[in-house]
Amino acid sequence: MENSHQLMQGERIDEIGFGKLCLIQEPQTFCYGIDSVLLASYAKVKRGSNVCDLGTGTGIIPLILSHKTEASTIWGIEVQADSYQRAVRNVELNQLSDRLRILHSDVLDTKHYFKKGSFDVVVSNPPYMGNANGLKNVDEKKKIARHETSAGLEDFISAAAYLLKDKGDFYLVHRPSRLVDICHLGRNYRLEPKRIRFVCPSYRKKPNILLTHFVKYGRPELKFEEPLFVYEEDGSYTEEILKIYERK
Repeated sequence: MENSHQLMQGERIDEIGFGKLCLIQEPQTFCYGIDSVLLASYAKVKRGSNVCDLGTGTGIIPLILSHKTEASTIWGIEVQADSYQRAVRNVELNQLSDRLRILHSDVLDTKHYFKKGSFDVVVSNPPYMGNANGLKNVDEKKKIARHETSAGLEDFISAAAYLLKDKGDFYLVHRPSRLVDICHLGRNYRLEPKRIRFVCPSYRKKPNILLTHFVKYGRPELKFEEPLFVYEEDGSYTEEILKIYERK
């Protein structure tokens, strides 16, 4: 890519609202959603930490974390070639090559690139739909982004456990319907669930997003945090969502 501002057919550059960060996206393929923003806000990252995002897509979570935290290095791992290339260009576009690194790889292959315990924090917004669940997207790129095709939930959790240092933190965003699987798999890989927060579209609706915090080799003690509500009754964002998006 000679110029990170040069757009391919169907692409656009969006201002994402965190400082002056911008994101190259292809709307017909896949655009980031609120779940990525919530995860980046939910993750607690100390100054100087090394962070890894499993299934980074176009790099939205590393970009937001670069703004919200003082992490030393943030890696994004992405299996789809076009999303990986777009993530690389997004890093260049925002002049963050000194802190952000993008790797073209399946999460199944992380052991080939990193030593065990290489990271202080791992985050992930993996595909939500099981391979046999829900209607499949005809578009193959959307299918991989939303369905467990190349790697399943267990693969993401296993990779996180391998990459994390002892007492390291793993932050996952998923669907509430997978809560039992998530906690069961976490414990199988010595990732102890410590905090859970449900996200509801509005005050009258059931949660449709789940935020979970694990600690590698942590002690058993699970806390349920207050639910996060996205919309007020009139359809406007709640105060907390406005703060997360830094509009307050």
